[in-house]
Amino acid sequence: MIKLKNDMEGKLFICPTPIGNLDDITIRTLNTLKEADLIAAEDTRHTIKLLNHFDIKKPLTSYHEHNIKEKGPVIIDKILKGKNVALVSDAGMPAISDPGEDLVKLAVESNIDIIALPGATASILALVLSGLSTDKFVFEGFLPAKSKDRKESLEKLKTEERTLIFYESPHRLLALLKDMFIALGDRNIAVARELTKKYEEVYRGSIQSAIEKFDSEGPRGEFVIVVQGMSSEIIKEIEESMWSDMTIKEHIILYVNQGFRKKEAIKRVAKERNIPKNEVYKESIGI
Repeated sequence: MIKLKNDMEGKLFICPTPIGNLDDITIRTLNTLKEADLIAAEDTRHTIKLLNHFDIKKPLTSYHEHNIKEKGPVIIDKILKGKNVALVSDAGMPAISDPGEDLVKLAVESNIDIIALPGATASILALVLSGLSTDKFVFEGFLPAKSKDRKESLEKLKTEERTLIFYESPHRLLALLKDMFIALGDRNIAVARELTKKYEEVYRGSIQSAIEKFDSEGPRGEFVIVVQGMSSEIIKEIEESMWSDMTIKEHIILYVNQGFRKKEAIKRVAKERNIPKNEVYKESIGI
């Protein structure tokens, strides 16, 4: 059941904060933080430094992954009673790889007005700097910490043609890169660290060369890893290897068993093998 909106209810404002350089905060975000009745912060100790820098004096409440079940309903109740709440994360856009996602869901369920403000997002910044394709991309965030689970996740992305974006902490970066090399092969990659900060760096090269670099230097800072998607040429090679040892008849049966009509199977086989359809049709007689 959809709850009817009360005009006296407050709103939830999604306020992105700088990912490093404090000058990257927008005027609109500053005004929203100044006017909010309450600021829900991932780490109040971190956020108070930002507020003090801009001389903003507002009540703070903690909202993080360890208290979302208890604190979420409390914040929603305050909004329903007329309070305007600004949600911030430690850095970047709230609700992206962030517990704010749960608060947004609760607000949607309660039919609360949600206002999202534009601002810094590390994933998009790294993608633009990578030099890789920005036409289509997939954001995967943080992969599982355990190597076995991480490898399984990467294996599922092996044939993904779109550019891949990941987040990773410094102490797991090398393990991630090594698992990538095994699962994805040696592709082009961009490893961005400390974006917008004094020691910002973007390394562009292959996965193998990135492993060598960070193995010798030691990773420091927070990382965004952008990886080239599988090219259509490589996908074609993989598909060809699947039927290269099959006869034409076996190739047709493969598609028929997958649920394709025989006519469509013939068409697909002819296209993949780059041979005339009538040649494939002859082999289909009796199937």
